[in-house]
Amino acid sequence: MTGAMAQTAATSRRPGQLRLGVILEGAGTTAEGWRRPDIRPDASIDIQTYIAQARRAEAALLDFIFIADSLFITSDSAPHLLNRLEPLTMLSAVAGATSRIGLVATVSTMFSEPFTVARQLASLDLISQGRAAWNIVTSAVPAASLNHSRPGDFGATDRYVRAEEHVAVCRALWDTFEDDAFIYDKASGAYVDRSKVHSLNFKGDYFQVAGPMNIQSSKQGRPVLFQAGASTQGRDLAARYGDAIFAMTSNMDTAKAYADDVRSRAVGFGRRREDIIFMPRISPIIGTTEAEVDTLYREITRLAKIEDAVRNFGVFFDGYDFSRHRLDDPFPAIAVAAAPADVLAPRADPLKYIETTTPERFAREARRRGLTLREAALEFATPRTEFMGTPEAVADALERWFQAHAADGFIIRGGDFESFARNCIPILQARGLFRVDYEADTLRGNLGLPAAVNRYAAARERQPA
Repeated sequence: MTGAMAQTAATSRRPGQLRLGVILEGAGTTAEGWRRPDIRPDASIDIQTYIAQARRAEAALLDFIFIADSLFITSDSAPHLLNRLEPLTMLSAVAGATSRIGLVATVSTMFSEPFTVARQLASLDLISQGRAAWNIVTSAVPAASLNHSRPGDFGATDRYVRAEEHVAVCRALWDTFEDDAFIYDKASGAYVDRSKVHSLNFKGDYFQVAGPMNIQSSKQGRPVLFQAGASTQGRDLAARYGDAIFAMTSNMDTAKAYADDVRSRAVGFGRRREDIIFMPRISPIIGTTEAEVDTLYREITRLAKIEDAVRNFGVFFDGYDFSRHRLDDPFPAIAVAAAPADVLAPRADPLKYIETTTPERFAREARRRGLTLREAALEFATPRTEFMGTPEAVADALERWFQAHAADGFIIRGGDFESFARNCIPILQARGLFRVDYEADTLRGNLGLPAAVNRYAAARERQPA
């Protein structure tokens, strides 16, 4: 089946419906998440935990599960980062235990070869029958180079240029075989139509890849591409290649401005604005009453080590040492430089700062609300958002962002996914904002993305008869 044929029923998603995914991180998504009584401390290396979580997400009709990754740790790293399964290996196991939900793996372009990555992702795509996706990261942490036989400053100034070349090579390799290249004619002995097998012979600034790749595409054509770049170069990468954008903002105005900017850049690269979906990250907390939400929120923040929270809080305040103050006294009246006007008025230039919270604003709000230093530091570590509330209030917030074109959907991290699925999804379904069944059997189809067209087949069709 060609990529285009696989999409005939894939775009049946009714306009006006949200996309939803969830980040799975085994032993919690925060430094102290593993301490919750319902979390296995070794969950990040337990495949059965991931399979169970993926099945619950699939039962809730979510579009995908998302696996983050890192390539450098120290003994002081957050516990859930110290000991965890490699994403592609883990998702290959999850693929066999699920049938409809998408599988998003994080892979770095800085410390990998395009041929290997293209082959691994194509394998996951075939194993899952068209449900694979690649979260493209450029590994901004310099220390990761120490694990890959590279100098500490390797690629610091050109990692996005390298990433663009890496992704371009992978996309070309995924087009190695046209959809009908394999003919399997036992009578004649013709296994493949050689005219439909394409070498690459690529020579760039960073990579040299001859091709062809030794694996065909899945029925979704190629893996879906996720990207989360916030810088100018990152937004260009997202606009040129991204199918889905992982937005790191909790402010609706900045989210909309970011989406509008990337879509405009995409048009400049010859794409359509609607070919990209935007999905901010949220950490919902759901309660039947606001009082219950507040209790749940305080229970989550209670697990954090206050010493770590205060130290990280000080970094936000230009390295201020908050340890000189008592934790349970009111937030101290420290001198904080006023922020530039364009930070305090996000509509003036919301793209300059993805988040608009500033030290001056946070300090002013903490004193207005009568927070102690302890409460302020813990709240900074786990910010309150409009996605914490009753099921109706959270559904209202999701709908508000969607109707404002600030989001096409959301990626859930932390919080209580089980409660969200149980309490919020039925409300979204009743409002016609979320599916009541999967529309397709590929991730590209369920996300409502356009078909992935093989470049060589397209060129052949353009040739005169």
